[in-house]
Amino acid sequence: MSNGNVIAVILGGGRGTRLFPLTRDRAKPSVPIAGKFRLVDIPISNCLHSGFDRIFVLTQFNSVSLNRHIARAYRFDSYRRGFVQILAAQQTLMGEEWYQGTADAVKHNEPYILNPRFADDYVLILAGDHLYRMDYRKMLQVHTESNAAITVSVIPVRKEDTSGLGILQADTDGRIVNFVEKPQTEEELLPLRVDSDVFTSRGIEPQGREYIASMGIYIFNREVLQNALQDDTNVDFGQDIIPKIIQTLPVSAYFFDGYWEDIGTIRSFYHANIGLTNTAPAFNFYDEQAPIYTNRRHLPSTKVNSSSVRSSILAEGSIIDDSELDRTIVGIRSIISHGSRIYQSVLMGADYYESEIARAENAQSGVPNVGIGRNCLIQNAIIDKNARIGDNSVLVNRDGIDNYDGENYYIRDGIVIVPKDATIPPETSI
Repeated sequence: MSNGNVIAVILGGGRGTRLFPLTRDRAKPSVPIAGKFRLVDIPISNCLHSGFDRIFVLTQFNSVSLNRHIARAYRFDSYRRGFVQILAAQQTLMGEEWYQGTADAVKHNEPYILNPRFADDYVLILAGDHLYRMDYRKMLQVHTESNAAITVSVIPVRKEDTSGLGILQADTDGRIVNFVEKPQTEEELLPLRVDSDVFTSRGIEPQGREYIASMGIYIFNREVLQNALQDDTNVDFGQDIIPKIIQTLPVSAYFFDGYWEDIGTIRSFYHANIGLTNTAPAFNFYDEQAPIYTNRRHLPSTKVNSSSVRSSILAEGSIIDDSELDRTIVGIRSIISHGSRIYQSVLMGADYYESEIARAENAQSGVPNVGIGRNCLIQNAIIDKNARIGDNSVLVNRDGIDNYDGENYYIRDGIVIVPKDATIPPETSI
């Protein structure tokens, strides 16, 4: 078995409506996380640390910024055959329609992914919006040793977490015998409940978890994937391919019990980011043996002037002036002006610094500068890139609204979101 026998495919997802407005101007894998990274950096880094360096990223919506990020961040030397390549949706002789699901996205790009010149034994399918750290070589070992046609990476979950995931049953040998995508009723769930010894026999403490969920990570034997894609009714891996193939071919479960978070909604995105400010966060960005890679921006260090900063993450290139921060992510090139207070919030920063001339023009026209103005109060909010927050603004969702679409801001799950490039006028109160 050689690591070179694997092609990795990262699914960029559809419109990312559950992450709107963060996906209004960018593909879901391109959404910034933890101040300086992008969601796509997670699976790419996992692949590279696993020795898998031929990676396709499939997208169809707003792929320009993702394409730019990957072109800048992932450059291999001319003596390696590795690559990270975007495959954006396009009209071809195979079809002119958008991708209809995860499997359909792979089918549209089959000539590239299953190119005979690669002659790969396995295809690793990954999602582009999950936060976790995994050595895929261990999963590949389980796959080959079990002589499986497909291996699905799985994680124990509680009953309340099952409705948004693919839930499955596995026998004592780890073979998957039943699979239901996003079960909604008690009748669907009841047969899927597993005994605790399924976990304890693998060294996993159940801790109240009674179900096994798919992580959306699959290893396919090349021929199995090729044959499955010939069936036009196979649109989605979880909905169609896996439930069908377990009836005829061996499909194994690879049990994983580390940190894993599906960053598919505003709520999960917000809590995953804020969780990184904990003293001992569940996900560790500080592992020198397996760092998360991203674009090298060559920015200066962050400058903090007379400020109080507690349990926060400060990305490079930022300037914080006489302000108070608590449990806040400060993204690259963030400017936080005098007297502002920011609590439990995610600031994505900026793509550029404004020149003195631009700032003078802003003052003359009454437009706030990029960044956080003076004497602002921001709590439980996400401020996207290049946003302009005027002086004395209060963004705290005072009325406790769950969801709202404003002219220059949104509220989702009670979290105030200022979208990319938006302007919040001075003295605004939300």
